[in-house]
Amino acid sequence: MAGDQKPPNTGGSGDVPSGAGQGWTALSYLIGGMLVWGFIGWLVDRWLDTGGVATGIGVVLGMAGGIILVVRRLGTPT
Repeated sequence: MAGDQKPPNTGGSGDVPSGAGQGWTALSYLIGGMLVWGFIGWLVDRWLDTGGVATGIGVVLGMAGGIILVVRRLGTPT
């Protein structure tokens, strides 16, 4: 009985989260990419006075980068 228990996961760097953890990881990659690159675009807008164009481009690039990260990290089941 006591020997039938699975040892706790150590959380190594190569571990892929399962279940809800994958969803939260994917969501954080997408939102984080949009926020970071959107902010960089906003800074470029302030610098070049482009009227929000660079912010839009930054948000789209951040979303694309987030999708690439999700596919690389979570897309291949082991």
